[in-house]
Amino acid sequence: MRYFIELSYNGKNYHGWQIQPDAMSVQEKLNNAISTIFQEKIEVVGAGRTDAGVHASQMFAHFDIEKELKKDVIFKLNSILPNDIAVYNVFLVDDEKHVRFDATSRSYEYKIWLGRNPFLLDFSWQIHSQRPDLNLMNEASKLLLEYTDFQTFSKVKTEVYTFNCDVTEAFWEQNENELTFHISANRFLRNMVRAIVGTLLDVGLGKISVEDFRAIIESKNRGNAGLSVPAKGLFLTNIKY
Repeated sequence: MRYFIELSYNGKNYHGWQIQPDAMSVQEKLNNAISTIFQEKIEVVGAGRTDAGVHASQMFAHFDIEKELKKDVIFKLNSILPNDIAVYNVFLVDDEKHVRFDATSRSYEYKIWLGRNPFLLDFSWQIHSQRPDLNLMNEASKLLLEYTDFQTFSKVKTEVYTFNCDVTEAFWEQNENELTFHISANRFLRNMVRAIVGTLLDVGLGKISVEDFRAIIESKNRGNAGLSVPAKGLFLTNIKY
């Protein structure tokens, strides 16, 4: 039988979601917790692969087991897992249901704090003196919906079958000192959101124009895009099936 797990995690202490040979990952912690409970080796499959330091307020994983689970499985998992990983739901699905391939949409948020806030150091990128133009960044963000090839914003050394992504929304909003970038797509490339945010900030700070941003997308050259902003401000927020 196949079960889906809904969870969240603070990515600060992890080298991303995926198991690494010499570094701690969220997937490893979840595997160990489930295997401990059922006294057999169980490996979970994740809906995506967040990079080192990236957070997830909603993540899904699935695993297969021959026994029916009891209602206390969530309590048991949270008793074993470290405090920076939390399981909210475990539910039975059809055997063919795949947590990664059946996902139709994924959403991310990137958070920037204008000024200093010691309580948000682990969950935002803090810009102390500059004030980016939100209107310009939103104007440039709209261009993302016009394109499907996002090679410009992908890690250079990555093995993917296509650089195409269907971006369905991309916009900035401001709540006092907090800037939040929202983006949704059917799939994302490695480092894509952080590279997009870095390039949009160049627009907001007047380093490049909106039309320059269009030319950067069309160039399909990572060297033309802006910096990759720090991982700590990035959150995987929603996955739809």
